[in-house]
Amino acid sequence: MQNKKRDDLINGSIWKGIVLFALPILLGQIFQQLYNTADAWIVGQYRSDQEYAAVTSTASLAFLLIGFFGGIAMGAGVVIARYYGAGDKVKLKQSVYTSVIFGLFAGVFLSVVGVLLTPHLLRWMGTPPEILPYSTEYFRYYFMGIFAVVLYNMSMGILRAVGDSKHPLYYLIFSSLLNIALDFLFVGYLDWGVWAAALATTISQFASAVLCIFRLMRYKTDYQFRIRDKAFRFSSLWEIIRYGLPSGIQNSIIAFANVIVQTNINSFGEDTVAGAGTFAKLEGFAFLPITCFTMALTTFVSQNLGAKQFDRAKKGTRFGLICCVIMAEVIGVLLILFKRPLVGFFTDNPAAMDVAMRQADVEALIFCVLALSHCIAAILRGAGRPMIPMLVMLGAWCVLRVSYISILVPIVQKDWIIFSAYPVTWTVSSIVFLIFYFCTDWVHTYEKRRKKQLQNK
Repeated sequence: MQNKKRDDLINGSIWKGIVLFALPILLGQIFQQLYNTADAWIVGQYRSDQEYAAVTSTASLAFLLIGFFGGIAMGAGVVIARYYGAGDKVKLKQSVYTSVIFGLFAGVFLSVVGVLLTPHLLRWMGTPPEILPYSTEYFRYYFMGIFAVVLYNMSMGILRAVGDSKHPLYYLIFSSLLNIALDFLFVGYLDWGVWAAALATTISQFASAVLCIFRLMRYKTDYQFRIRDKAFRFSSLWEIIRYGLPSGIQNSIIAFANVIVQTNINSFGEDTVAGAGTFAKLEGFAFLPITCFTMALTTFVSQNLGAKQFDRAKKGTRFGLICCVIMAEVIGVLLILFKRPLVGFFTDNPAAMDVAMRQADVEALIFCVLALSHCIAAILRGAGRPMIPMLVMLGAWCVLRVSYISILVPIVQKDWIIFSAYPVTWTVSSIVFLIFYFCTDWVHTYEKRRKKQLQNK
């Protein structure tokens, strides 16, 4: 199963392999981020402030419902990368087939649940009454396309796990441009409501999912997906769930905590909702290079451990950690320096702009600490130890963050208290992660566990 993409990660220059693998992911993530960002910007230009606030407040609730299955997709990627690195064609095909079938059923389930629960979740979050009708409209149409999101993420994870980060990029470029064009058509030209922005996103998401599945089915590779193979295995599903469930639980609970945070933001009114939502868009774009490096690190570690190249795995993680921390700090400084024009790109509401710039002042310079947490978590997932990131992030980013906000907001009654919870909890998680990284032998723990599994068989 030798091929150029595999050699890029398992052989040759470590830094070059990781960077070349991460760059298409970065470009793809930029275009993926354009989905919701395009909705927000175009709605902000052509519709009311209330409709803009409705779109910018969507992230935490959307991730609450899709985060769990996103974690399962991570588990699938780890399993597939390991079998790909080890050259096990039978297990590779079974894992790919099982992942796609699971994604189909999970996506349908999530679409139904999302559409039905949307108004109840928005009311529970304390969404301001003036934006509630628009939020309900937007979310219901958005969740109609969640089926495609889940299926795309699963398929994209498969391609990246085998070292193909270019084709997911091509599909995202196409679907993102399609989304922007439809946004202008539906909202700008036809003057439809905020629901039309979600409809444009839904159509685009289906396009990217279809292209990704076509790639898996059309080309003859060791990981080709063919319905007639009937390679679904409960043993493969269990392995995927075993690696992905901790990340899925982690994503869902963190998203739940963020929904609680959003509830506190909502209590400060429409302008704060719009301002915090605007900063979330900027932060999402700003942190994309770090996110992509962490994705590359998970695949790199998993493939090299599967190939029993332990020293290479360790060297690659050191390179990734240093790069991510430096990049994050540079990005944070640039965000501080150019915060006003960046915020002004999304909204001209002075009160909302003040909130977004205040949040940037509190959080941006601590991006390096957040990058450290994400990197070590990605390394441990690639090494087959997803429980550690789950427990650390649940403790710091959920329990500590919610407790911090719940105690201090009623006392101080200032929105900056909510924003300060992020750097505090990022710092705590990074300290704990560093202890695990330097004080545990995660490489040889993996090898011992694999030998034990083989002995049991």
